[in-house]
Amino acid sequence: MDEFHKIRRLPPYVFEPVNRIKAKARAAGADIIDLAMGNPDLPTPKHIVDKLTETVLDPRTHRYSTSRGIPGLRKAQAAYYQRRFGVKLNPETEIVATLGSKEGFANMAQAITSPGDVVLVPNPTYPIHSFGFIMSGGVVRSMPAEPNEEFFRAIDRAVRHSIPKPIALIVNYPSNPTAYTVDLHFYKEVVRVAKQHNIMVLSDLAYAEIYFGTTPPPSILEVDGAKDIAVEFTSLSKTFSMPGWRMGFAVGNEHMIKALSRVKSYLDYGAFTPIQVAAAAALNGSDNCIQEACDIYKTRRDVMVESFGRAGWEIPSPEATMFAWVPIPEKFREAGSLEFATRLVEEAHVAVAPGIGFGEYGDDHVRLAFVENEQRIRQAARNIKRFLASAQ
Repeated sequence: MDEFHKIRRLPPYVFEPVNRIKAKARAAGADIIDLAMGNPDLPTPKHIVDKLTETVLDPRTHRYSTSRGIPGLRKAQAAYYQRRFGVKLNPETEIVATLGSKEGFANMAQAITSPGDVVLVPNPTYPIHSFGFIMSGGVVRSMPAEPNEEFFRAIDRAVRHSIPKPIALIVNYPSNPTAYTVDLHFYKEVVRVAKQHNIMVLSDLAYAEIYFGTTPPPSILEVDGAKDIAVEFTSLSKTFSMPGWRMGFAVGNEHMIKALSRVKSYLDYGAFTPIQVAAAAALNGSDNCIQEACDIYKTRRDVMVESFGRAGWEIPSPEATMFAWVPIPEKFREAGSLEFATRLVEEAHVAVAPGIGFGEYGDDHVRLAFVENEQRIRQAARNIKRFLASAQ
């Protein structure tokens, strides 16, 4: 049987090749230090788990929920945006709960994309930013991921030369995988240009709360008039160490949120109600647990930068996210990121995410996640030092 059309357009998912190699090595008895997937190892804070436990004991919560999210959860997200960004949102018309930001992104792409529509997507970037639109019949035009003047020159070229004209622009700051950050001035220029050319903006803000400086990352919705053209996606996965709970949000432009809600109404009944109640408790609760997680990730970042540097591999120190975006050592660069990642697993017993999985312009980098403790990170550095010294 021939491969289905949509499946033919999808390469293997970014982690699949490395996961197969990891599984083979572990089956042979190797202790693999896994820095590949951004899968938080920190426990979900106790007050959130307690709220889930309390709620799940009520059998009324075991029935179908609602795909838009229960009212209390949408109100909690509105309160978070008001408190954190000074942005006022209507819980009834400008917020929808999603099954993680990934599902929200994919279904928004499905809601707004016609076959052949052109979408401007950073490269490298998180895979769903591109493939959500590809699966929906869209055409992706790559953009620089770095938020500098070339980013806006690329928009100008795309508007002048793309046929048809682009319908949407994806922004993701703090960025996965590159960890680039932006200030509000950048978003003001994005909104200005998007309005000038009648382009929708989809902002992925999943890492808004994982930052290591004194200035918190802004939301594009802080810009006056941004809600005219923008929707923003957030997630509780990293903020509250809730990756398996699958809880996120899309907020912003009322017309786009309505379209997403309509698509979702055909596809799901929303997350399990006790998860939604616990998610509301997370958003309404203390921020102390967020700061504690940031402190842990910052310590791990510093340990990685110091220990890997002494091992002979310089690690750029990110200002945000739980990732480092790291150039491949020069003597391995020609072989590419997948070959380098494969050799690290097989010869150093360290797993990293190959940059090619985030786009062709990422092939000279790999992504390292701060998801192992300090002792394990130092052990990874020792393994890598031996690998670099002996590798041909």
